[in-house]
Amino acid sequence: MQRFQLKAEDLDVLIQVIRAQGHQLVGPVIRDGAIVYDDIQSASDLPRGWKDEQEKGQYRLKRRDDGAYFGYAMGPQSWKKFLQLPRRKVWQARKDSSGIQIVAIEEPAPSLAFLGVRSCELHAIAIQDRVFLGDHYTNDSYAKRREPLLLIAVNCIYAANTCFCTSMNTGPEVTLPADLTMTEVIDVERHLFLISAGSERGQGILQQLPVQPAEVEVKKLAERAVQSAVSQMAQGVRSFDSSDVKELLYRNYESQAWDKLADRCLSCANCTMACPTCFCSTVEDTTDLSGDNAERWERWDSCFTGEFSYISGGAVRADTRSRYRQWMTHKLATWHDQFGTSGCVGCGRCIAWCPVGIDLTEELQRIRELEKE
Repeated sequence: MQRFQLKAEDLDVLIQVIRAQGHQLVGPVIRDGAIVYDDIQSASDLPRGWKDEQEKGQYRLKRRDDGAYFGYAMGPQSWKKFLQLPRRKVWQARKDSSGIQIVAIEEPAPSLAFLGVRSCELHAIAIQDRVFLGDHYTNDSYAKRREPLLLIAVNCIYAANTCFCTSMNTGPEVTLPADLTMTEVIDVERHLFLISAGSERGQGILQQLPVQPAEVEVKKLAERAVQSAVSQMAQGVRSFDSSDVKELLYRNYESQAWDKLADRCLSCANCTMACPTCFCSTVEDTTDLSGDNAERWERWDSCFTGEFSYISGGAVRADTRSRYRQWMTHKLATWHDQFGTSGCVGCGRCIAWCPVGIDLTEELQRIRELEKE
């Protein structure tokens, strides 16, 4: 794959080329003290010169000592909110003199382009593809949004304390297909992007950019930048061997660790809302006071809510212990049986955005220790 270099001051050219093709460009912006994903009009919208510091139940933005556009790790939102909508109307019905008319809602799907997609997030999108675009069941809303999607991936040059993608084999270097892949390179002499195309669409965009063949030194600097993120995670406390996690959880379904977790967990569902792969949803049916109009809405749900497992006679998982065990065991174990991969990509969002600081990697270690005892 041939790689080129694009000057940082020409990043806006890339943005305008993508927008000129009719895409709704979505990327990182700063809002309410966090980096979130929203519409991008120009390079000035990006969080240049900012990074995020994260720990258990903690997130804050701090200034970097350079002008990196993608020098942050992970915000509270994932790309799934643009593909699996948090709330959407499925159908509406109206009763009149001729009877009941039911109309399915066909919303036009925008041609989306995601700018700044990290390797772990590409893996998360691939996981949701298997869920929603499977052989037997397809979510039409997701499929319509996913089909025209343009992906501009960015290799990580910085890792937050909550990141553990190396343990899940999902990053920080981009390994899955993307239309364009970039690595930001900054030193005392230059600020540029190493860029390559991974599809015909990406190649078409690349041909419209003021790029030049990548220099050997630039390639080396890009490799070092990615390795710095690897080193940060290797030196952290969240690096672990995930090869036997499925079997570990299956063996410890009745571990005392679940009791200790239940004492802390609030069942608030923050982890599932922030998670880029959680896909559970529910439907709500509503009628107006006249009884002549009805609607059905699909919305995100979570296995942490009391009503989620409710069937005739009561809830299957009535307490916090069983709900957390269901979430963690499904994410790291039974997901393999359903979809052939882990449901965790190591982004660390569930750690940073848990209000009581529950750390999935610590809980795995605790289960191991209790098993040894």
